[in-house]
Amino acid sequence: MDLTRTGAAIGTAAVAAYLDGKYHLRKDLWSASPYWRLLNLQLLLKRKSWTDKLTVYDTLEDHANSSMADNLFLMFEGRTWTYAQFFAALQPVGNWLINDLGIQRGEVVALDSGNCPEYLLIMFALNGIGAVVALLNCNLTGKALVHCAKVASTRYILTENHVKHLVDPVAQDLAQIGCKVIPFDRYQMESLPDKSPIPRSRREKLDPSDLAVLLYTSGTTGLPKGVATARSHQLFVSNGAFTQQVSLGPGDRMYTCLPLYHAAGYGLCVLTCIGSGATVVLSRRFSHRSFWPEVHDSKATHIQYVGELCRYLVNAPPSPLDKGHNVRMAWGNGMRPDVWEAFRERFGIECINELYAASDGPGFTANANRGDFSRSAISVRGPIWHLKNLGFETRALIDPETQDLVRGADGFAIRAKHGEAGEMLYWSNPKSPAAASPYYNNPEATKKRYIKDVFKKGDLWFRSGDLMRLDSEGRLYFVDRLGDTFRWHSENVSTNEVSDMVSEFPQIDETNVYGVLVPHMDGRAGCAAIVVRDGGSESDVDWKALAAHCRERLPKYAVPLFIRVVEELEYTGNMKLRKEALRTEGVDLDIIEKNAKAKGKEPDPMYWLPPGSESYLPFRQTDLRELRGGRVKL
Repeated sequence: MDLTRTGAAIGTAAVAAYLDGKYHLRKDLWSASPYWRLLNLQLLLKRKSWTDKLTVYDTLEDHANSSMADNLFLMFEGRTWTYAQFFAALQPVGNWLINDLGIQRGEVVALDSGNCPEYLLIMFALNGIGAVVALLNCNLTGKALVHCAKVASTRYILTENHVKHLVDPVAQDLAQIGCKVIPFDRYQMESLPDKSPIPRSRREKLDPSDLAVLLYTSGTTGLPKGVATARSHQLFVSNGAFTQQVSLGPGDRMYTCLPLYHAAGYGLCVLTCIGSGATVVLSRRFSHRSFWPEVHDSKATHIQYVGELCRYLVNAPPSPLDKGHNVRMAWGNGMRPDVWEAFRERFGIECINELYAASDGPGFTANANRGDFSRSAISVRGPIWHLKNLGFETRALIDPETQDLVRGADGFAIRAKHGEAGEMLYWSNPKSPAAASPYYNNPEATKKRYIKDVFKKGDLWFRSGDLMRLDSEGRLYFVDRLGDTFRWHSENVSTNEVSDMVSEFPQIDETNVYGVLVPHMDGRAGCAAIVVRDGGSESDVDWKALAAHCRERLPKYAVPLFIRVVEELEYTGNMKLRKEALRTEGVDLDIIEKNAKAKGKEPDPMYWLPPGSESYLPFRQTDLRELRGGRVKL
């Protein structure tokens, strides 16, 4: 044996391992740059245009007529479909849409339904006849539902019978805008008679830039906005755009209980499974009681999460199924740092693949985390990544009070340094600002997402509305939504980061942190709405210990000065925390009591941390009068 050569090889391997660990070379080399994704999209569209197959329906047809025909595509409550069976089931639905409803190419049809196979059948049948589907939040009713129908300019809302009771109260209002409610259920879909193939002419010579799907924003700060998703984007995802990131292929099964009207459930699960030939394991809705039994019984290899779903699972009672499953990857977004490791250890998940994306934005990144180093990050980046993504994205400092970019003496924005939180911005071509999905029938809202003259005269950038921080090791972290961060005592406070620390207190189940206006004080003070563990009340909380817990883990300016004890937190349909009502009521006890009585409820107990106190104390009307009189300085 040549010991010199052996030693040199070992030395070279050690150096390579060191450089890879320090500069993330392999991660960078495997990551796709936006320019590479654009090239791949152009090549895909060119190839699909040659064969005139520019719909997801065409991809399903190809699978149904290939070696994947007998692969399992969909599982739902004991029912299953192979790719061939699902494609065959699309035909009568498409013919019903054409012949009975007279749906035209390019027409927008609203779909209002909970998760079920019929949802997917209608969605992809509309796709197959060259129409557009508007995915309504099935929890909406009243003004918000009518608003979404107006945005879509639709003649029909196809409504599953399970949610029809939410639509009936506004049926007359919908009729006045020319929109008819068409109810459906499983048995109607199964009884449709015309099984002849959907006419090929409905998909001929489609424009890939045309609208394919209309998604809606969550409406956390107002009425939902429609996000226009082009056929090109839908086709890109359904032809394997994220297959590599999620390690998904034929034989794999992804379980989702997320709503199909949201981009995560519809796009990052269903379309990604189609692109890889994998199986969608669909649940009707999320429940911590049914989650692991359904995952276990389906033999799912992947699970999808979003928002607070993982916290619910971690807080649920232990079960023999906690590790009695086949899952090797959790794929999603919004897993908070205080839940991350507890989730991995309890459920034995090999890989937590945390992603960042937005239905109305151009950015996408993911971090397949398997150890301590990249825990809680949404990406890990080294010098090769920055070279590949040169000029496409950056982070800029933000004034949390005005929500505007901080500008220097030269009038241009200031890039965030390592360790600083800044809003993520994406470069856009000033001559053709089409980097993001526009808001449908709302050009003014679309225009507001772009900002000019950021780093030089004439440049154009897309505002993500999300604050992120890149550390010196190349780890990128999501910090907060713009508007959730507030300023107190001249310091920026991240609601997410404070919430993570407060939620670690053993007597607290959930936390929602927001900033509140205080009389005679600049900025906003921190307030935490908390849910006491195991359905407890305010008397179950050790308020002195909670104050000590917060002071030990948070800088002084970030310690919540007010605590609101609530029975439960309010979420949007895609599990984003609602803060607007809490923020608006603030610490005004009169308004809190008035709004509670209007709902037939008792007002939530309020606590505060007055100057010099070692414990949170009940916040009374006398305390509010002292604040209003300027006699207490926080």
